[in-house]
Amino acid sequence: MDTQEILAIFRDSQALLEGHFQLSSGLHSDRYFQCAKVLQYPKYAELLCGVIAHHFRASFLDVVIAPALGGIVVGQEVGRQLRIRTLFAERKEGVMQLRRGFHIAEGEKILVCEDVVTTGGSVREVIEIVTRMGGKLAGTACIVDRSGGAVEFSPGGKPFSLMRLDVVAYDPPLCPLCAKGIPVMKPGSRGNA
Repeated sequence: MDTQEILAIFRDSQALLEGHFQLSSGLHSDRYFQCAKVLQYPKYAELLCGVIAHHFRASFLDVVIAPALGGIVVGQEVGRQLRIRTLFAERKEGVMQLRRGFHIAEGEKILVCEDVVTTGGSVREVIEIVTRMGGKLAGTACIVDRSGGAVEFSPGGKPFSLMRLDVVAYDPPLCPLCAKGIPVMKPGSRGNA
């Protein structure tokens, strides 16, 4: 699939939003990719996550893990297609951690999946959990890499992404949308939409 085909799916699902948004990273942007609106359709979840599963099929993975909340559906569908165990990490009191009895065994090969990567903060936190528990990072994957390929993870390098775009994001004090007085929205799991 190429970028235009994926963007068409986002537009079809009304998942590419334009305006003034605060991202989960705290940065501001004029575009927001609401993957949940795409992934609510099983045909799109199967198609998009199938590309990720196909890419990592030969890696002989043991586990897929995703940060909550946005990455859960991506991780679950990739794990389903690879027929492997799927976990998610979630924040408790601001700290990303494994809960609900989830565990990573020493030496397990792990794929970290996310829906959208901007700065990679949540993915880095999950990688830290994986390595601290003795897992071996086999790779990272996302549907949308908003950084244009600038984000890298150590170990692991750039994430495998279906769509790599250079979407501008601003520090709030430097945001031209704030300077124009345009109200900011916080969509997604930590916001109001």
